[in-house]
Amino acid sequence: MRRVCGAVAVVLLALAACSDKPASTDAPPSTAPAAGTPATSPSPSPIPAPPPAGNDLPRGGRVIFPKYQLVAYVGLPGSPALGPLDKDLDAKAARLEKLARSYAAGRTPLPVMELITVVAKGSRGKDGLYRGRIGDARIAEYLTVARKHKMLLLLDIQPGRAKILPEVKRLERWLKEPDVGLAFDPEWAVGPNQVPGRVFGHTTGAELDSIAAYLSGLVRANGLPEKVFVFHQLSARIVTNEQALRKHPGVVTIKSVDGIGNRADKLKTWAKLTTKLPPAVHAGFKLFYTEDTRHGPLMTPAQVLTLRPRPELVVYE
Repeated sequence: MRRVCGAVAVVLLALAACSDKPASTDAPPSTAPAAGTPATSPSPSPIPAPPPAGNDLPRGGRVIFPKYQLVAYVGLPGSPALGPLDKDLDAKAARLEKLARSYAAGRTPLPVMELITVVAKGSRGKDGLYRGRIGDARIAEYLTVARKHKMLLLLDIQPGRAKILPEVKRLERWLKEPDVGLAFDPEWAVGPNQVPGRVFGHTTGAELDSIAAYLSGLVRANGLPEKVFVFHQLSARIVTNEQALRKHPGVVTIKSVDGIGNRADKLKTWAKLTTKLPPAVHAGFKLFYTEDTRHGPLMTPAQVLTLRPRPELVVYE
């Protein structure tokens, strides 16, 4: 278990920097919540102009797999510790495009911008839910760039003490868009007496299934192409009864295996979390620019593509 140095209230940013031991996939989450509460827009911002592809996927068609290979950057505005998408979005999109091409391996690259829209916090906040939300204006900014570069946008939720499904439904105006999907970080979904970053959060297969069912309803009601739903997992304890997660029409569900550390440790976590995937779930793999490279070089695209099952989504944070 990691040892957190100093006062937790002040040092929740970058827990890994305070550790005197190598990262373990059984430690509390290492990518800590950003300090402060993101600003919330006082009124809804207009959704950017419709995507060039109309009601299809950004690069054509209405079905994700097996045509496309997804490669993502994750981030939060103004928080470089949480991934590359903190600023300079056009430049980052160009880098992501180049990176995605290195993962093609017989598929069409489809880059993804994963925006942390609800961020877990180490302080209560006004509503006591230990999470902050970014405003609609920020989401619109990221969606504008994603559409300019024909990329998908995923809205990532770290709910803190908030219930996940209400947080998802709050984003419905965005999720009705054909190029906007959802990501859920259950390690930041804590109980009523817990604090994000001090303990693992958790979810259940039934809870994930309820989210997928809700997204399927949006796809059906709005004539949308397949919608991506990602749930992140870095330890087996984070998701219980995963087999309750079923296939829902119009929803592509992906488990992103978020093991942290050297290559050997990441491969052990990968094997543990992908050997019994439910039939409805595709495999994804996450690389951490900071945490992983404390233990050796970052895995290359060629190395990632040797994994079985094939990671159909590769995420960089």
